[in-house]
Amino acid sequence: MELTAVAQLRRMVLEHLSRYTWNDVLIDHVYDILQEVREDTPRYRCCVYKERAVLKNRIDMALGQECKENIIEASKMTLYGPERTDLPLIDVLPAACDQCPIDTYYVTDMCRHCIAHKCMNNCPRKAISIIQDRAFIDKNKCIECGRCKQVCPYGAIIEIHRPCVRACALEAISIGENRKAVIDYDKCVACGACRNACPFGAIDERSNIVRIIRAIKEKRKVIAKLAPSIVGQFGFKVSLGQVYAALKKAGFADVIEVGVGADITSVKEAEEYIEKVPEKQSFMTSSCCPAFVKLVKTQIPEAADKVSDTDSPMVSTGRLIKAQDPYAVTVFIGPCIAKKSEARLYNEAVDYAMTFEELQCMLEGKDIIIAEQEVAEYDRDASKLGLSFPLTAGVTASVNATVEAMGGNVRLAHYSAGLDNCKRDVQDAASGKLDCSYIEGMACSNGCIDGPGAIGDFRITKVALNKYAAAAPNKAVSDDKHTK
Repeated sequence: MELTAVAQLRRMVLEHLSRYTWNDVLIDHVYDILQEVREDTPRYRCCVYKERAVLKNRIDMALGQECKENIIEASKMTLYGPERTDLPLIDVLPAACDQCPIDTYYVTDMCRHCIAHKCMNNCPRKAISIIQDRAFIDKNKCIECGRCKQVCPYGAIIEIHRPCVRACALEAISIGENRKAVIDYDKCVACGACRNACPFGAIDERSNIVRIIRAIKEKRKVIAKLAPSIVGQFGFKVSLGQVYAALKKAGFADVIEVGVGADITSVKEAEEYIEKVPEKQSFMTSSCCPAFVKLVKTQIPEAADKVSDTDSPMVSTGRLIKAQDPYAVTVFIGPCIAKKSEARLYNEAVDYAMTFEELQCMLEGKDIIIAEQEVAEYDRDASKLGLSFPLTAGVTASVNATVEAMGGNVRLAHYSAGLDNCKRDVQDAASGKLDCSYIEGMACSNGCIDGPGAIGDFRITKVALNKYAAAAPNKAVSDDKHTK
């Protein structure tokens, strides 16, 4: 992921909160962040008071609390209270969202002061007038129909969309009366596209980074569940053995490959496919991407029953761990923000979910640099197919191979990436326009390896993960010990 100034600010807040939590001084020093993390070099806001207001919002979000909370009280609630599951994962920082224009159509300097005045003549509400030989749009009359833009011979009138609105494929973001972005949580699937799109960092995600550190410091058995896309996140020179070493040094009791859960998911989803398609239903969709699953279940009612009932790899791995130790604290670590939403739904199997970005900040807060660690030994239990889940059509390939191993056949599997494409394709399959029997849906256009919580370039991750998966055993269904 591109390291922008917004990402740097977010990471500085997370790193400082982590450091204070590791050192047991969070409540005493949380206000120091207002001096140590500055948005005024170069100055991003109108004044230091505005910058501090925005920074307080960022701290509240990183603590998992409401943006209106005093940051000392927010720290206390995070350290000693339960997670605020009543709060949305993605939220607008009220103090930060005030820099974008809301006028949709705008006359640029390309206006040539022509005498034809097509923009004015074609406006149905007479909202355009000529002032000093230049077109002017009266926003009180404009209905934003776009006809002026269409007829201007010079293309001098442009249409402006806020980056967050443009990034949301599900139209879950609108502009409220106070000119601030408003998220419709009935439509939002927590994909994180709006967070990455906002150039002012005015949309952010809530974090459990302090609670995870607290669990480790309480000597609880905290087990990290690493998504396969961890490979390559820290560059080609950093090995997975170094990542394992860093996690153990931080206090994690054990580290488990989520690829193990992917192998379980492959078997169970293949069994479900053979049972249901085509005898009971015409097609079935994957269930690995929580943003995709929520999209189908909330916005495509005609296909809601076509989503696989099989647990995702994250949940399958969590259940495997809890079956062995019900008191273990399971922490999924991956590139996905929507997984935090899924963790809330399946809290009996997954205690917390965090992103690779949060992991890096958490380790840096304890002065653990992954690249400096000795390579640790670790078990490689996942198969090549399970490790390939985050790659393009990785789930499809795994389910296909598993169904074939069971003596079946997947007829016309279809891969869809990007929420707009997913919505269209599932609707077409439900209406009969798309002939397929299995749809793998992924919210992120380049697959999980390019999720909003990633820190590495997805191209590097793709190469590294392909190489890592190729060295793993391609287990037969009957040989998978985790599915017995």
